[in-house]
Amino acid sequence: MSFLTAEWRRLAFANYEVSPRVLQKYLPAHTELDSFNGTYYASLVGFMFKNVKLLGVKVPYHVNFEEVNLRFYVRYKSETGWKRGVVFVKEIVPKPAVTFIANTIYNERYETQKMHHVWQTKDDKLLTEYHWTQKNKKQFFKLETETRAHSLQPNSKDEFITEHYWGYGKQSKTKTTEYQVTHPQWDIYKVTKHDIQVDFGLNYGADFAFLNSVKPTSLMLAEGSPITIESKNTIV
Repeated sequence: MSFLTAEWRRLAFANYEVSPRVLQKYLPAHTELDSFNGTYYASLVGFMFKNVKLLGVKVPYHVNFEEVNLRFYVRYKSETGWKRGVVFVKEIVPKPAVTFIANTIYNERYETQKMHHVWQTKDDKLLTEYHWTQKNKKQFFKLETETRAHSLQPNSKDEFITEHYWGYGKQSKTKTTEYQVTHPQWDIYKVTKHDIQVDFGLNYGADFAFLNSVKPTSLMLAEGSPITIESKNTIV
């Protein structure tokens, strides 16, 4: 049985080019940075967790909630070949129990903050917004997109960003937590407008404060799907 089943819906991505020197200190043991055509990316991602079940059981008041995270891309060479995955700098959710379980069991970096979202269809546009508060300062990530989704282009940057199916977390200098995330390939919506009011230094630390003054190299909204998060392994 999967550790967690849920749906991830309306995933908003803002992708930033980042020097590997910035990411290296966050790299779990036994993994290496993954690049697209020689460029390294960190992504701000906002989405909804829906219909969450832990070991097949719905936990009261923890079925539907927002998440916003900052992540980057890695790969791990296993006995069966390369596995492409993500490392989270921090994941923000409004549920303390989610923070406790993820940090304790999966060695993640979850944090609990007040959050809300806005989904609207207006004038043939989709509006997707994720809002939260960090140290009493309002933060938000807003996208306006077309209403018709389309398939990912093979070998595109959008495919690279979304097609990472493993999570890796730093357990110690020599040990890494690994878990598999399963979902079908997602359709995406073309972004027509965006508004990102996020203090990256305040949310994710001084190493990422430079993102306050740079523009994302690409944006997208993924439709999302049912997902599973499998039980963890430890790589030594």
